[in-house]
Amino acid sequence: MFIRIVKMRFQEDKIEAFLNNFEEVKHHIRNFEGNRFLELYQDKNDKRIFFTYSYWENEEALEKYRKSALFDGVWTYTKTLFSDKPEAWSVDRLVTLE
Repeated sequence: MFIRIVKMRFQEDKIEAFLNNFEEVKHHIRNFEGNRFLELYQDKNDKRIFFTYSYWENEEALEKYRKSALFDGVWTYTKTLFSDKPEAWSVDRLVTLE
């Protein structure tokens, strides 16, 4: 399992545009080959900050998505709404408690 976390900060007046676009593309991303899980979070204290949290079968699956027309369209649009440079982390899950 390959886990990816992306932090994005948006211009305040662009948040609605981001959320509308995410609503349109979320199922396409989630159903992309190799994607196993997708969530979107919003920071409680700064409503401009969002995180995507996704599971991929492996790093190659994420790279295939990042080279796809779907990603190109989503990212080309989304980055026009940012107020700050996005940050991304690839992490390994060490412990899960349920």
